[in-house]
Amino acid sequence: MRYVTVLAVLLWFGAAQATEPEASPQFKVGMARRAFTPAEPYDWRHDPKHALATLIWYPAAADAQEKPEQFGPPGRSYFDIGPVAVDAPLAPAPDKLPLIVLSHGFGATAANMAWLGRALAAHGYIAAAVNHPGNNAIDGSTVAGVTLWWLRARDLSAVIDSMLEDPIFGPHIDTQRIGAAGHSAGGYTVIELAGGITSRAHFRAACAAPEADRQCAPPPEFPNLAAQVGAMMESDPGYRTASEEMRSYRDPRVRGVFAMAPGLADAFLPDSLARIDIPVAIVAGADDEAVPVKSNAEFFAANIPHAQLTVLPAPTGHMVFTGLCVEVGRAALPRVCNDPLGVDRAAVEAKTVGLAQAFFGFTAR
Repeated sequence: MRYVTVLAVLLWFGAAQATEPEASPQFKVGMARRAFTPAEPYDWRHDPKHALATLIWYPAAADAQEKPEQFGPPGRSYFDIGPVAVDAPLAPAPDKLPLIVLSHGFGATAANMAWLGRALAAHGYIAAAVNHPGNNAIDGSTVAGVTLWWLRARDLSAVIDSMLEDPIFGPHIDTQRIGAAGHSAGGYTVIELAGGITSRAHFRAACAAPEADRQCAPPPEFPNLAAQVGAMMESDPGYRTASEEMRSYRDPRVRGVFAMAPGLADAFLPDSLARIDIPVAIVAGADDEAVPVKSNAEFFAANIPHAQLTVLPAPTGHMVFTGLCVEVGRAALPRVCNDPLGVDRAAVEAKTVGLAQAFFGFTAR
């Protein structure tokens, strides 16, 4: 395991040597929305929408009119996305752009990844973040959505399929430069895309041990989760089959993954982590109160070959990777929006963006 402050140069994402990201953005940023509908049968985890709601950030034409954008529940704004030009034309050059798919944390939304998606787009990437069915703040969570975590990886692969087929974005995606990034449960998800294999039996055994970490506890909104899972195992054959699944979701199109405060390390078969053969970068806060660094970020770094780990200094915590909150958000979501004294969320995000750009190894020229 190695600790790094600046990620090593990686050559897999471009033909030329990767460079430090430029200090200033090179493009205005466009933002688009899609509702992708993968071919059925698809396991929607009891989410009634049957669509993958996706936010896309991309390099926009120089004459695009950017305007401030925020998001939150209907009629309220909790987070600041920053200036974007909604549905603006793509920048005319370069003709081919790398694609990064983004996975949000447990119960969050695609928009919580806006800070990273927008920053990548300003430097020449297309970034697409999906609302995971059955486990997002827009549509709510279901028992299937919060327990069949491994199906999140399928969502990202379906978004890649749909982006490549999209008449606007598809022709401009460089299929040799596709990556993935995620936060928390999203960090777990991108490690799945890299080849990690989940085993519920392995997770249950780890949670039965005296040293089990806090991720074994049911989420607050599902205090009776064990009973609900038991009832569904009896009544829902599809859920039972999905629960017993143990397979790889490796997507060979994904050339590297960037995991922020990744969780659920005990859900992976260790030998599957040892077989991961693409670059993996991990960044986490030293004082992560939700996903302990030792049993998660450090475990991944120790068990994934050549994985590189950056631990941001205390008191950096878990929620620092969820976006910049406006005043209303700080009042309504104190646990999510308010960091410990001494943490500058904007500075942490800027550092993380720099690490991601250096890792993915591409700056538009």
